[in-house]
Amino acid sequence: MIPTEKQVSYKITNTYNTLNERTSKTKNVWVVFHGIGYLSKYFLKYFKGLNSEENYIIAPQAASKYYLNGKYTHVGASWFTKDNTQQEVENAMNYLDEVFQAENLKSVTNLIVLGYSQGVSVATRWVARKGINPSQLILCSGGLPKELESKDFLHLNETKFALIYGTKDPYLDKERLESEKIKLKELFPENLNIFPFDGVHEMKPSILESLV
Repeated sequence: MIPTEKQVSYKITNTYNTLNERTSKTKNVWVVFHGIGYLSKYFLKYFKGLNSEENYIIAPQAASKYYLNGKYTHVGASWFTKDNTQQEVENAMNYLDEVFQAENLKSVTNLIVLGYSQGVSVATRWVARKGINPSQLILCSGGLPKELESKDFLHLNETKFALIYGTKDPYLDKERLESEKIKLKELFPENLNIFPFDGVHEMKPSILESLV
């Protein structure tokens, strides 16, 4: 017999991590999405060079955790996989709704959204599906979801867009990089800046610091 896949809904609790304090001196609130294999608390290390009084950073946590390298010591996480992707995306969006409410992001005047690697697909889907209107959308070393179209970002009138990538990134060969650039220019025809750096598949804090 062929197995039958069924589905249930249930309540789940997940964490997220923050860096610095949100005070009257805060100028920028960041929501930053880690890549595959990260935990949000460790991903925050890339933002420690930002002015701590002016920048408050929120790092959501992917719910699907696993042991790295099969050694049962270090833990990483993934936002979703190719299996049942749409449901996992919905789960992530529901979780981000709760983070949005908990951090009162509706009141933020200068919101910066960043995605790194797999986090690019989370960041862009969140902005598109939930009508998030950041002052900056920063995409680091990652690809855009195929289903997103220009109409999904029509609400972004004054947003600045940035693509940051390493010129030796093994996951972004010349062909894929050109394809990503073409799609980016279609989705974000205005205010798009591209920042290549001499490096591999990695974060580049010095470029982030220059953007604020």
